[in-house]
Amino acid sequence: MACWYEGPLAAFDTETTGVDVETDRIVSAALVVQDAPGVRPRVSRWLVNPGVPVPAEATAVHGLTEEHLHRNGRWPAPVMYEIAELLAEQAAAGRALVVMNAPFDLTLLDRELRRHRASSLAHWLEPAPLRVLDPRVLDKHLDRYRKGRRTLTDLCAHYDVPLADAHDAAADAVAALEVVRALGRRFAARLERLSPAELHSLQTSWHAAQARGLQAWFARSGSPEVVDTSWPLRPALPTAADRGSAA
Repeated sequence: MACWYEGPLAAFDTETTGVDVETDRIVSAALVVQDAPGVRPRVSRWLVNPGVPVPAEATAVHGLTEEHLHRNGRWPAPVMYEIAELLAEQAAAGRALVVMNAPFDLTLLDRELRRHRASSLAHWLEPAPLRVLDPRVLDKHLDRYRKGRRTLTDLCAHYDVPLADAHDAAADAVAALEVVRALGRRFAARLERLSPAELHSLQTSWHAAQARGLQAWFARSGSPEVVDTSWPLRPALPTAADRGSAA
């Protein structure tokens, strides 16, 4: 029987208006599903009119201007519904979902669902949980002493994975999926006996340890930045109503 990294995988990625998961918005997203290595993946793409300004700094990263999104993007509510529905389908099928830096993309999606659908990602995943594979967390745990950055571009270079169009959601999703396959093969002795469900559970503790290490580094550097230990989804911040009821 083939190992999980030689079998069916899906991958999800977003492009956004910025890096704050609580306030920024999704402007494009992609889900890719690949049944086996070398098989052409099925790609679902979404372009979103976020209904808020798109900073020039964000456009410089992904190339999507506010005017282009206004003219060609769809309203967020139906898009978030479709994305959540397809992710729930992956979970129901038992297909592991690759998400690079999962707490960013999945938390942003959760907040968009709360904002536009009065729902949550957890609600959509009640019938079956996601089994997330985060190449950033896996690589940092399995090759923890390697120097250098670990962005998707860096991981693609390290694992010899092509990345022809960085910061396009579909291209990034495909690349992240291929990085996970390459990572699985390179560390087969440590990974082949683990199922995606077991790896999902392990990554929760691995990410928390990595976050605590980064937090300690910030403290030594005098930086006030706070690192969230939650993975693959950050808990929702309490609303004003929640705070009022708790008073």
